[in-house]
Amino acid sequence: MGPRFVEKLRQLVGKGLCGKGSSVVFVNDGSSDDTWQIILKLHSEYPEVEGVCLSRNRGHQNALLCGLHQVALEGFDASISIDCDGQDSLDAMDEMLERYAEGFEVVYGVRSSRETDTWFKRTTAQGFYKLLSSMGVECVYNHADYRLLSLQAMRALCSYSEVNLFLRGMVPLVGYRSTQVEYARAERVAGESHYPLSKMIHLAVDGITSLSIEPIRLITKTGLATVAFALLLLLIGVTPFGKALASATSRLLLTLFLLCGAQLVAIGVVGEYVGKAYMETKSRPRWVVSESTLGKIAWDGARGDRAGDAS
Repeated sequence: MGPRFVEKLRQLVGKGLCGKGSSVVFVNDGSSDDTWQIILKLHSEYPEVEGVCLSRNRGHQNALLCGLHQVALEGFDASISIDCDGQDSLDAMDEMLERYAEGFEVVYGVRSSRETDTWFKRTTAQGFYKLLSSMGVECVYNHADYRLLSLQAMRALCSYSEVNLFLRGMVPLVGYRSTQVEYARAERVAGESHYPLSKMIHLAVDGITSLSIEPIRLITKTGLATVAFALLLLLIGVTPFGKALASATSRLLLTLFLLCGAQLVAIGVVGEYVGKAYMETKSRPRWVVSESTLGKIAWDGARGDRAGDAS
């Protein structure tokens, strides 16, 4: 993918959409293969290619934010973040930069359709966005992490210091004038997907608990409804299936089942928030850079060190 990105950058420079000092910055998220060596090779072959290597795998969101910190620290006018799997259309960058030239600080790359997805992937993805929206998380439908950010927007995003990251929901919080660019997503070109259903669920949980307290409110509503339901059954003396409760013991068991189930769910949701608060209070660096081809290293400024220059 490296040569494709370089070729695209040169096209954009030729069209006057990018300056001659523009770069392609790869972030190696502590991979166990030869990714960093490939980046170094590209750096030696193409003057436009730069690289940042994290000391260990920190997760997609942390790696992406590290790259944005690095770009902001270097003082680039704008950045376009994109995955290296080749699915996101490079041609959409032209329109993104045109919108940026018109004065938009944030330009979201939005999929025009999901025809390349399987039925299961398409259904779960749509459910993902609807769930986030229902829980009060502001996010752009069918948008992942393909976006343009101006330097001003990057610096504002870099000022956010939370450890639990969900950039799709954090970028809209930054504000500034924004717009969308639609594109058709292709089949994966490089590598294999590292986002199975379990990780999508984890990402949804992170997004909801990092940006909304609606689940806590939902617990209260569910608890009240459960108590009301149990009281109703006890008063009329029947089971949910219409059979009479034979004894006080059966009534007690029914009540216990209902209330214990509701309590377990409530404890789990509250525990998720407590865990998030626990991780935030540690104030650990969200990433550690081991190597960089750029002149400055984007330390995690939100945790109190040198990348504070970027924000």
